[in-house]
Order: sequence, then structure tokens, then C-alpha cells
Amino acid sequence: MLKQLVNDLHVSKVDGLAKTFQRTGRAGFWLQVVMGAFPVLLMLYVFTFSGSLTGPRQGLPIVSYLTAINLLLLVFVVFWFWRYPALGRKISDAATRPSESAVTRTIWTGLIASSLGILFSILVMLIEVSQMLFYFLAAPQGGVPTIQTTPTSLGGSWVSAVDFASLMALVLVLAAEVLATIFGLWLLFRTTHTYESLED
Repeated sequence: MLKQLVNDLHVSKVDGLAKTFQRTGRAGFWLQVVMGAFPVLLMLYVFTFSGSLTGPRQGLPIVSYLTAINLLLLVFVVFWFWRYPALGRKISDAATRPSESAVTRTIWTGLIASSLGILFSILVMLIEVSQMLFYFLAAPQGGVPTIQTTPTSLGGSWVSAVDFASLMALVLVLAAEVLATIFGLWLLFRTTHTYESLED
């Protein structure tokens, strides 16, 4: 009787973990798709009205590389979350249930990718904001002129709405990556807690 009760309790915990993977995987996937689509739509809007995705200000080449890596990491994390519902179905089946180390390794892969994405987003934002701050500090204290026809010591470029749209897109990508990290930490906690209770 007691053994049956313990087995039922274990089955209930495993089912709960499997459902957590399925729900969190679907929610994380769609939230990241929506939040990742906003920057694309924002930049398309900017391109439609300005005719260019880059403003008049000359950016640093490293920003382009970091942004490309960051977007690739976001795509990878979105794909990784797509795998979580299938992993949840494997966990619910005793015949295909992976070990704790296999499940935690899968979660850690997603966590490392989303953490790297956060790091690259922060680096890009720091570089971009620092460069814009330099432009603003070099301008007269009355503000930055909206039309600038003469070259300046900064090379004749100025901060535009495209620069701020780019930063807004980065903030949205960063929000998606932070969300993925929070979901990943929640899955890691639930996995270790459930598997430890199964061993007791």
C-alpha cells in the first residue's frame, strides 16, 4: 500500500515536470517569436520611412558583428525552446525518460546561449550609447542640430531617429533573452527538485 502510494507520488511529480516542460517550452517559444518579431517590424518601419536601416551616424564595425552574433543566438534559443515540449513528452513516458544529467545538460545549453545573448546585447548597447553620448557631449549644450551641413570634428554625422529605433530593437531582443533565461532557470529548478525527490 505504502509502495503504491510512493509510486503514485513519483508518477504525479514526473507528470508535473513533463507538463511544465511542455507549457514553458510553448510559452517561451511564442513569447520569443513575438518579441523577436518586434525589432524586425520596427526596422522595416524605419526603412519604409527613411529608405535606410542605418542613420547618418557612422557606427563601429564591431557593432555589426556583435549584433549578427546576437541575432543568431536568439534564433538558436527560440529553436531550443521549440524542443522543450518534445522533451516533456519523453519525460512523461517511463520508457523514454532521459536521465537527470541529460535533461539538465539540455537546459544548460539553452541557458548558456541566452546568457551569451544577454552579454552581446549589453555590449552592443553600451557601445552604441557611449558613441551617442560622445556625439551629444561634443555638440553645443543647446542640443544637437536637426540639419547639419558642415563637417564637424566628428566627421559630419549626427544622431538620428534610426539610432534610437536600433536601440529600441536591441532592448526588445534583450528582453526576449532575459525571458528565456528566467524560463530556463525555472525548468532547471523543477528538474533538479523532481529528480531528487525520485531518488529519495
